[in-house]
Parts: sequence; C-alpha cells; structure tokens
Amino acid sequence: MSARILVVDDIAPNVKLLEAKLTSEYYDVVTAMNGEEALKKVDETKPDIVLLDVMMPGMDGFEVCRRMKENPDHAHIPVVMVTALTDTEDRVKGLQSGADDFLSKPVNDTALMARVRSLVRLKMAVDEWKTRENTATQLGVVNENSSLMEEDATNANILVVEDMEFEIQKIRSTLEDNGNKITVVHHGLEALQAAKEKEFELIAVSLNLQEEDGLRLCSHLRSNERTRATPILMIGSEDDMPKIAHGLEIGAHDYILRPIDRNELMARVRTQIRRKRFQERLRASFEMSLSMALTDTLTGLYNRRYFEVHLGKMLEKGNESQKSIGLLYMDIDHFKNFNDTYGHNIGDEVLKTFSNRLKDNLRSFDLVARLGGEEFVAVLPDTDVKTAHTIAERLRRSIMDAPFRTSYETPLEVTTSIGGVVIEAGDHTITEVLERADGQLYLAKNGGRNSVFFEDCGKLDPEEFRPQSRPILNE
Repeated sequence: MSARILVVDDIAPNVKLLEAKLTSEYYDVVTAMNGEEALKKVDETKPDIVLLDVMMPGMDGFEVCRRMKENPDHAHIPVVMVTALTDTEDRVKGLQSGADDFLSKPVNDTALMARVRSLVRLKMAVDEWKTRENTATQLGVVNENSSLMEEDATNANILVVEDMEFEIQKIRSTLEDNGNKITVVHHGLEALQAAKEKEFELIAVSLNLQEEDGLRLCSHLRSNERTRATPILMIGSEDDMPKIAHGLEIGAHDYILRPIDRNELMARVRTQIRRKRFQERLRASFEMSLSMALTDTLTGLYNRRYFEVHLGKMLEKGNESQKSIGLLYMDIDHFKNFNDTYGHNIGDEVLKTFSNRLKDNLRSFDLVARLGGEEFVAVLPDTDVKTAHTIAERLRRSIMDAPFRTSYETPLEVTTSIGGVVIEAGDHTITEVLERADGQLYLAKNGGRNSVFFEDCGKLDPEEFRPQSRPILNE
C-alpha cells in the first residue's frame, strides 16, 4: 500500500535515516526540518501520515501536532511522535495534543513499519468517507463540517479481555471515571459471545492471557463481521513487541505496554473512541443523506449523478497529491439475451448479483457505480498499474467462476468485459477519462468478451493473475 509520509526532525542524519528506511519500503517521503516548515508541508503535500520529532527549537512537536489537529482539513492525518523522551507524562501530553502514537529513538524498524501500515489503512478509510462527504456537500445534500478533535470521547461501551485481576481493577477504575461502561471477560469465547450480544466502541485485549493466544483473538475479532470495524487496543509487555507489530499488521489499532499508566490508558482510549465516532458520523451523515438521491434503486450502487461528481473530486485530489487513480469500465456480456430469453425479472436478478460480486471483490475504499443498463464503473484511488490489473482480473474471475443463482430453475453462466485505465496526476476531465476507459471496454467486447483490456498494454493474460495454490504444511 503506497502512501506519502512527512518526516519532521531538526537533525539532518535522523531525517536521512528515516527517509532511507521508508523509501526502501516504497513510501513517498517528504521532509521538514522545523515546525513551521512542517505545517507548510502538510498544507502543500497532503501527507498520509506524519512522523514528528518532539524536541525541536522554536515550535516543538507538541505544538505542531496541536495546530494540525485544530485544522479540520488536517485533523484526521495520523501523527506518530518520534522521540528520545521516555517519560510517561510526555507520552500523555503528546496523545492529548492529538498524536496517535510514540516511537522511541533509536526506532525499531519492525515497530515503525507495522505502525505506519496500520495508520495508513485507517487514514485511507477516513479519506474515502471525507471525499464522499465533500461530494455530498457539493451536491447540496450535506452541509456539515466535521472535525475529528471535536468528537466526544466519553460514555463509551468498552469490552476488556483480561484475566489478571489487579489489571482488571486498574483498567475498570480508570475508564469508568470517564463515564464509560466496562464489560470484562476472561477468555476469547466469552469476548466473541459478548460482542454478539452488544455493540462495543473499543475492545481491549491482553496479549498475556494464561490459557490462550490474545493475538489470535485479535485476528478473530478483525475477521468477524460484527467487530470488523471496532478499534482493538492491545495490552502487552515490552517483550511482546514482535506480537504487537504482528497485531498492527492484522488490523489492531493501538497498544499500551505494562505497567499500565492510567493517564496514558485514558489518552489512548479517547483517541480510538474519537476516531471511531468521527468515522461513523461521516458514514452515517453520508449514507442517510444520499441513499435515496444518489444510489441506483435496483442494485444499491451509486448512480451516474453521484459517480461523475465523485470522479471529478478524485481527479482534483489526485492532481493535488500526485497520486494515480484506476478506472474500470465494465458491462455484462450479452445481457440483452438474458432479458429476451428469461424475462426482465431474471435480468434484474442478474444485475443485483453482478453488483454484489463487484462490491465483495473491491477494496473498502474503492467506489463502484451503475451508470445505467448493464454498464458499471469502479474508481480505484491511489492505485498503480499492477494493482489495477490485479483488481480488474479478480473482478472478471469473480463473475465467471460461479454461475448466478436466480429464481430461474438452473444457474446462469455470466461473464463480463472490462476496460481499464490508470490516470496519472494532471488536468483531466470526466468525459476524457470515461472515453478512454470506454475505448478499452470496446476492445474487450470486440476481442471476444470475458476479458480485460488496459490502455497501453492491451489484453491482460489471465494466467498471470491466477491465484497460486499454497502447499499444505505439516504442523
């Protein structure tokens, strides 16, 4: 996953070291040497995450973070403070100013990359909802300006998975002081059962459970549909850093190390509650206002009106951030035959199933819309050529591999043709990019259908994108 990272430090060797580490992982790195320059670079480059030194002359890292979080346009950008400070009070001060985490110098590479990848995923999800809210505002159906730091972080429902009684008492007394409602369980099965019965806004999981693997529980919670979007706070010791890094990779949001400091625990919990409620408010505001006006009534996908405004915003954003966008134009092969042979009701069922398979096989921050009839389009933000090819072939296979079950007596074989383009940063119009993608779709249909054609490379070879089966290893 590509991302732009702003590294801020007044000591040049520190900047060069972090820049080298991040560049080797194919991140786009921007640098600043002081607080004023950092705030300017945030405005100019729109980073996905900021690695911020604390001890700088003039404006220190705490002040830079506070100013960023006061700006509604920048408040959702994750900030990781990189510092030699080890005092808990300094960590709490940074978290209260809006930072998402602290990394101590010298920086552990595993912890750094795991944290960066975790926060970039969160940032991209929020970015997508903010873009959709901006689209809705332009269409006149939403006029609310949202700010992350304005979110209330009290009175939350929190699930704690811990089996050490003295830790339970500390966590409960700390969090209940903020009006939160705490549910405590001792085992993973109890946690999963509790999550079935009640909605939680945060789940704190001990990695040191006596009878089971807390990290495996984190994995179950992340894969469970009901708890997939619920923030997970891992609780571990310094020796658990490899586990914690793995936990961040699989989707946990944050961690705290033992011995637990009450103020740090409260600060980290507030950060996660605030971020979750902010994202939920963006989603709820958007969905409530646009569900009728800007979605296709048959499939539930966005309609042409919304898509064109959204694409315009994405093109503008891509030009500002210098990031490429993938665009896939699709239709159902020989769709007229389904209506003529089986009737329009069956044709509608085919359209619904087709739409669901597209949604199920796109990333959470991609957008798919029905332009009309059997024509569909997907917008893939921040996507390079290789990723766009992979997604397009995955969509084609998802349609072809399993027959469509409808109310007709036998399943129906359905295929799709896809035309794709990757739009590099520049001045582009909606009409231009749609025509480019439509031209590739035309080639796919005239090239035998059930295929993917991309600008500048022609027909994709399905064999290059076929999933590789993995050997079963003896445990």
